[in-house]
Amino acid sequence: MPTVIKRDPKRFLKELRIHYGDVWKMPSSQYLASPDFVVVDPRTGKKTKVSFVSLDDGEIVGVVYDDLS
Repeated sequence: MPTVIKRDPKRFLKELRIHYGDVWKMPSSQYLASPDFVVVDPRTGKKTKVSFVSLDDGEIVGVVYDDLS
């Protein structure tokens, strides 16, 4: 079950970009089928799926998200 973030979605994505070198907008990615986070914009109610992407060795290499309003 993903963690739901309901406050300040733009700041959440900005923080991801600071801490992770690769942050990709990939709306149709298979990684978003079961996301790690669902970010809800409190003004519009629009949801954004966010997933951490890792290689076979388990090292985190980036973050994939679908869209932010």
